Amino acid sequence: MSKSSIYGLTYEQLKDWLMEHGQQRFRVDQVWNWLYKKRIHQFSDMKNVNKQTIALLEEHFVLGTLEEEIKQESKDGTIKFLFRLADGNLIETVLMRFNYGLSVCVTTQVGCNIGCSFCASGLLSKSRDLTSGEIVEQIMMVQKHLDTREKDERVSHIVVMGIGEPLDNFTHLMDFIYVVNDDKGLNIGARHITVSTSGLAHKIYQFADTGVQVNLAISLHAPNNELRRNIMKINKAFPIEKLMKSVDYYLEKTNRRITYEYIMLKDVNDHEEEAIQLAKLLKNHRKLAYVNLIPYNPVDEHSHYQRSDSETIQAFFETLKDQGIHCGVRWENGADIDAACGQLRSKQIKKETAK
Repeated sequence: MSKSSIYGLTYEQLKDWLMEHGQQRFRVDQVWNWLYKKRIHQFSDMKNVNKQTIALLEEHFVLGTLEEEIKQESKDGTIKFLFRLADGNLIETVLMRFNYGLSVCVTTQVGCNIGCSFCASGLLSKSRDLTSGEIVEQIMMVQKHLDTREKDERVSHIVVMGIGEPLDNFTHLMDFIYVVNDDKGLNIGARHITVSTSGLAHKIYQFADTGVQVNLAISLHAPNNELRRNIMKINKAFPIEKLMKSVDYYLEKTNRRITYEYIMLKDVNDHEEEAIQLAKLLKNHRKLAYVNLIPYNPVDEHSHYQRSDSETIQAFFETLKDQGIHCGVRWENGADIDAACGQLRSKQIKKETAK
């Protein structure tokens, strides 16, 4: 019998499992506290839990399925982790430092099938979804790393923007959110969690119906179908009209602001014309819309794309502001450590293949 990660269980799932296996109700809070407050490294560290319960947990679960393969630390404090999964696959997780706290970018799939033409994480096709336990473990690995520094630092924010399409792994994504948001555990506020999607319209409806208060970000990157189809294959299945209908539903259901990610590609999508089109596209939603302009981080395999120059980015920003659109420019963290999502993973796989 293969054992699964205990971090894949939500509080309610853990409660049901323990009680189905003859455990008393108070054991749930004990185990949950040891997992997420005291952050044990082995089940035997649970000092006030009896040996029979510990043996039961050891029989069915493991505490860790991820192994740290590489850790790179940037001059700005960003740390990029390359983790190896139990099946040998590699994923990336990034810790970023901001003035408002410590944010972790997590991965939800091994590889990506969305196929954005500028993205490093899509260089290798999706081979499988991550389990909820593997996603939670990324947070736990980063938090345990912080614990070793003994500076009383904690992960305060999460962005689900790593390798893969989060909404394509919906059930495991939602269980992950329930685990990290639980106020008896890591207690990371829902409004400090952001889920990014490339625009799976049918899943945006489903996401809206969950009622969770986490933030939604949409990777838009172009204001019209022709241009978006050229740089994002997903637009063929979910053109902008379909996407914006799901946005209408999400806003009506949640009344929560959406962030629109817009990567700045030199002489591709960075003209005044595209800025005006983008403003028109978001006109009816502008009270609940924020555009995040992202200077492109060049990737060797996509050398036909270049970053828009600073003057062009500033002009695009000013045009949006003049049109009444709230926006900002997001400069990258960890520029000196393979900052592009998926870049470290693809380089490591190339090394292993070359052996």
